[in-house]
Amino acid sequence: MSNNNFVSIDERTKKFAIRIIKACSFLDEKPGVCRTLGKQLLRSGTSVGANVREAQSAESNADFIHKLQISLKECRETQYWLEILMESEMVHPTKFNPLLQEANEIGKILVVSINKLKQKPKS
Repeated sequence: MSNNNFVSIDERTKKFAIRIIKACSFLDEKPGVCRTLGKQLLRSGTSVGANVREAQSAESNADFIHKLQISLKECRETQYWLEILMESEMVHPTKFNPLLQEANEIGKILVVSINKLKQKPKS
């Protein structure tokens, strides 16, 4: 993965985290289950970018890949919570679907990046 691509995924996941924070602020105003699910969404949704950022300090190529894989796991968990919130009708899909679409796109970028790094010849 080139440095420019890494910078863009770093920035993209940070913007995604900010959108997640705003969505969770909305969920926190609702009683009960929405608030509980919002906390789960907040943890996973902000962790995606945190792990991408942490990868910048990786000690090796394997460590870099590992941190991106953690980011991918957090991204998939975020997709799950967004789907649960929408399918249970806790939130209106039009409000949260753009977040799910962005999580899907970030997930695809991470998969491609991880696969490319794994195929890279070891030096």
